[in-house]
Amino acid sequence: MKLLIVSAAIAAGLAATACTSSGNTERGAVGGALLGAAAGAIIGNNTGSGDAGQGAAIGAGAGAIAGGVAGASSDHNRNNNSNANRYGPNGEELIFDRNSDRYYYVDRRSGRTYWANGEYRG
Repeated sequence: MKLLIVSAAIAAGLAATACTSSGNTERGAVGGALLGAAAGAIIGNNTGSGDAGQGAAIGAGAGAIAGGVAGASSDHNRNNNSNANRYGPNGEELIFDRNSDRYYYVDRRSGRTYWANGEYRG
């Protein structure tokens, strides 16, 4: 019965973190806390004094820290990579579209606009 409750809590938590619009730091911390709590509860229940609650608390703290650090690193890498290339494939300057939250460029040869990844913008 405990396994069913823990599994349901993990599934609900992971579903909730997948739908957020926050950064990777927050999602990593929440996901790490959930996974750490589950692992800590299982390990705490099967070893030592058999206290699953204490193991879950320790695992949640450790998982939140580890997940937050991993998410922050991912956010940092994403920000560095997105700012590294400010020009289109033919040297056109990228222009930021606030409505789409994406960069685009105007092809000098055709006058058409393309997203920074090369997809036709219209």
